[in-house]
Amino acid sequence: MSNTLFWIIVALVVFDFLFGKSLSLLNLKRMTPALPGELKAIYNQEKYTRSLNYQKTNIRFSFISDSFSLLLFLGVLFAGGFAWVDEWVRAITPNAYLQSLLFFGILGFAMDLISIPFQLYDTFIIETRFGFNKTTGKTFVLDKLKGWLVSGILGSVFLLFIQWAYAATGEWFWIIVMGGLSIFMIFMAMFYTQIFVPIFNKLTPLEEGELKSAIEQFALKAGFKLDNIYVIDGSKRSTKANAYFSGLGAKKRIILYDTLINDLTTQEIVGVLAHEVGHNKNRHIVKGLAMSLVQTGILVALLWYALSNPELSYALGAKQPSFHMGLLAFAFLFSPVSFIMGIFSNLFSRKFEYQADAYAGKNYDANKLINALIKLSVKSLSNLRPHPLYVFFNYSHPTLLQRMSRLKGNHTAV
Repeated sequence: MSNTLFWIIVALVVFDFLFGKSLSLLNLKRMTPALPGELKAIYNQEKYTRSLNYQKTNIRFSFISDSFSLLLFLGVLFAGGFAWVDEWVRAITPNAYLQSLLFFGILGFAMDLISIPFQLYDTFIIETRFGFNKTTGKTFVLDKLKGWLVSGILGSVFLLFIQWAYAATGEWFWIIVMGGLSIFMIFMAMFYTQIFVPIFNKLTPLEEGELKSAIEQFALKAGFKLDNIYVIDGSKRSTKANAYFSGLGAKKRIILYDTLINDLTTQEIVGVLAHEVGHNKNRHIVKGLAMSLVQTGILVALLWYALSNPELSYALGAKQPSFHMGLLAFAFLFSPVSFIMGIFSNLFSRKFEYQADAYAGKNYDANKLINALIKLSVKSLSNLRPHPLYVFFNYSHPTLLQRMSRLKGNHTAV
């Protein structure tokens, strides 16, 4: 049985790689040197060529980095590397909780260290070549250290909580874990921008002036109570722009990137904001949270079943079953379920984006939002003609052309 599970893990990992790269190849084949007719109102030939070069560079780089990751994983798996780490942590301490912390700490830290050269190349070579990177060496190092600290603390808490629930609560495992994770997810939805965003970025209240007045006028007209509008210093890392809505109830916040304020007119920014308000009016944050809880419930139920099967640990070469080896094997075997849930998540997400666009078009100005979306897409050198299959499996947002079509009243997908 363990040998069968071993080969299933290998097959799943290889299939995931081949499937992802096949979709990327479809995107590559869809790219044509001549400016497509449907993009002539958006790109000029020079910008379009630059966009093609950016997309092709990223796809080729992902082939190299992902191939390296695949070969490394297969090498570790076939060489019994996971079992070796398991034996090593067992020799250090007999405590099962400390074993789990050491096991995943070593694996996580090693994987991130190995990926650093690829991260550096992506940030300081590719992103710099195309004029996006604003990250300094100091910021990169500080981000890395902060990331290790935050992920280490949160990861340890989650790991120990789940392991304790599995070892101590028996048949109550599903209820206990779901309860704990639900509380955490709701907490994060409410307080993420207040607690975690400031660790990496500076948030400042939007200054008084034309933009704030225009936003307040729209909020008043839309009957939307808006007290918290913040600007995030996204320009310290990239020239790319964004805006997002976070929080629940009284903790609602609108976050505008400083690059967004620099790139768009006041009316276009309000158009983007109207889109974000549309998410709130349609209760997308609550619906998204509910979907996440359902997905988490499925995961926890499958995890309970998987951890009860010692063959998962043996599949990775362990000499005796353990929580951490079973959890790692489950993470690999869970990928088909995660893949299917990802498809449905993207379907709902794209639907939510259309609904938020429709709200902005109805309650503000569709043309201003369209202009904003075009500017943001062109500046970020987005692929405006991705292959439909790639969009179906990977895109959480509709393409620019699809959104423009809907906003203009034509509901035929492009």
